[in-house]
Amino acid sequence: MFDKILIANRGEIACRVIHTARQLGIRTVAVYSEADAAARHVKLADEAWLLGPAAPKASYLLGDKLIDIARQTGAQAIHPGYGFLSENEDFAAACEAAGIVFIGPPASSIAAMGSKSAAKQLMERAQVPLVPGYHGDDQDPALLAREAARIGFPVLIKASAGGGGKGMKIVEHADDFASQLASAQREALASFGDDKVLVEKYLTKPRHVEIQVFADQHGQCVYLFERDCSVQRRHQKVLEEAPAPGMSEAQRQQMGDTACNAAKAIGYVGAGTVEFILDTLTGAFYFMEMNTRLQVEHPVTEMITGQDLVEWQLRVACGEPLPLSQSTLRIHGHALEARIYAEDPTKDFLPAIGKLQVLRTPATSAQVRIDSGVVEGDEISPYYDPMIAKLIVWGEDRPAALRRMRQALAEYRIVGLTTNVDFLAATVAHPAFASGDVDTGLIARHRAELIPDALAASPQVLAIAALAELANIAQMAEQRRTHSDDPTSPWNDAAGWRLNEATHVELHFRDTSGDRAVLAHYRNGGFIIEIAEEKIMCELLQATDGQLRVNLAGRQLTADIIHHENELHLFVFGQHHILQRFDPVLDGLDEQDDAGSLRAPMPGTVVAVLVAAGQPVEKGQPLIVLEAMKMEHTIAAPAAGLVAELLYQVGERVNEGTELILLNTET
Repeated sequence: MFDKILIANRGEIACRVIHTARQLGIRTVAVYSEADAAARHVKLADEAWLLGPAAPKASYLLGDKLIDIARQTGAQAIHPGYGFLSENEDFAAACEAAGIVFIGPPASSIAAMGSKSAAKQLMERAQVPLVPGYHGDDQDPALLAREAARIGFPVLIKASAGGGGKGMKIVEHADDFASQLASAQREALASFGDDKVLVEKYLTKPRHVEIQVFADQHGQCVYLFERDCSVQRRHQKVLEEAPAPGMSEAQRQQMGDTACNAAKAIGYVGAGTVEFILDTLTGAFYFMEMNTRLQVEHPVTEMITGQDLVEWQLRVACGEPLPLSQSTLRIHGHALEARIYAEDPTKDFLPAIGKLQVLRTPATSAQVRIDSGVVEGDEISPYYDPMIAKLIVWGEDRPAALRRMRQALAEYRIVGLTTNVDFLAATVAHPAFASGDVDTGLIARHRAELIPDALAASPQVLAIAALAELANIAQMAEQRRTHSDDPTSPWNDAAGWRLNEATHVELHFRDTSGDRAVLAHYRNGGFIIEIAEEKIMCELLQATDGQLRVNLAGRQLTADIIHHENELHLFVFGQHHILQRFDPVLDGLDEQDDAGSLRAPMPGTVVAVLVAAGQPVEKGQPLIVLEAMKMEHTIAAPAAGLVAELLYQVGERVNEGTELILLNTET
């Protein structure tokens, strides 16, 4: 076994590898960019070396520097994690040339699967079923358009050199093909340095089912069953589970054997994933791609098999045989993984950046696991993937796993930036997902239910908010009394009675529905909370360290309360409510309506300007395209008008909120 390894990655996967290495007595070397100097993986490793500035090209993608650090530290092997250089055949070959073990497949295997087009040609020769499509080298736009027409719309344009939803576009109609092709090529070039694409038939109700394979240097190959990764947004996975719901033993074996044949066809060694598209209408499955690395969602496989896949990677890289044979592998129970992201589901899952002011997680156990590379106080930056954590749960069966996932998501407390936690909770609880009726269109089909319009806070939520504010008033009064020269003075009493004053407090909150007035009338031992026409008998039973125990008209419950700047965050009824408290006398600012804003929704780079100054445009017409976190965001005209001035050009970086275009709208 290795004595020391270098981990050529960051975040949760670097922390994950360090965890297993430590259990095996292997010392670890971490690397970091200037933006990650205080990151969790840096603190967990035995030592950490600075690579360079924040941008991956100046840090985590510097293969020569990584190898040099491995030499200097005496690391015998490099674990690439996933992303960055994990599927770069040149880096794998350079490690081998330097006498350093690359903890992954041979460079030749990576090269064979590195191009989606070449991989599909190879799989076709190996008689692995393929989705109808064009996988050729000729990238002439006119030819690609003709091939799309031959295949039949809708078609899927995919970056040949990568994955993760980058450079992937669904085209419903021939008229949209040219613009979607250009967008896919820009994303592919930005993400993978290669703008080559392939075109395939888009199946209207497919499932994304992948097989975890493992091969050693002695010619053995096994599959560790399947994962269903059908629940996706922006063509990126967000919920994964193992085993796949509704999978028969015969189909599982057929797909597993096919995946092993694909791995053997390229002389594969190590952990890999063969991804298939499963047609829910016919039951047929087609090869999509092979990821020549460990997958983000590998924990669900670990949970149902009881195996540590990183340990398997390390042992195989040392030349050991596979720990288990196919006949000894078993599925036990069911596991789900939810990817918790800093992103806004109401804005097409636009990534969010900011500081994790509060990060409280459910308790971990043998059934609840959290893989994360951040802690409370860390920043989610625009330079890397905005994942906060992976929440993985296990249950004796799928219903048990679903219950555990719902409970764990309800226990998350994140304040400081927008997250997808409520969306994940809604998805897991949705009847379609709960029944196993999953496919890649689930989110789009049930979007209104999974991402509902923001609802006004209920009277019960407002009552709890009022009790939180009253508890805060009482606490401040007690502090004044304690520090007063005359603690017994009635003027330091926080009770409701005052000479010549009303025995109530008027509070004002603001939520998505506007301003909400709340009257709290003092009564012996409690309050009557009056909201519009409704009155609720309330009692504050206990207030300790941000948590309230309240009685609402005979219903006792607990709520977590977090004050952040001018916001009041309430976690109750399994939901996260955000209210602003304000004084209507002092608050003279009108809320601005940002609908149709021509401002940058987040920091990014201008990659395309689609109009010219003086040009008339129609409502909804695309004007400018930003690239942020390797995804494109199109800014469209909020109304018909005339482009007065273009404030930024292609290649220029812009900050969040920056005005991009001056548009004179028609009246």
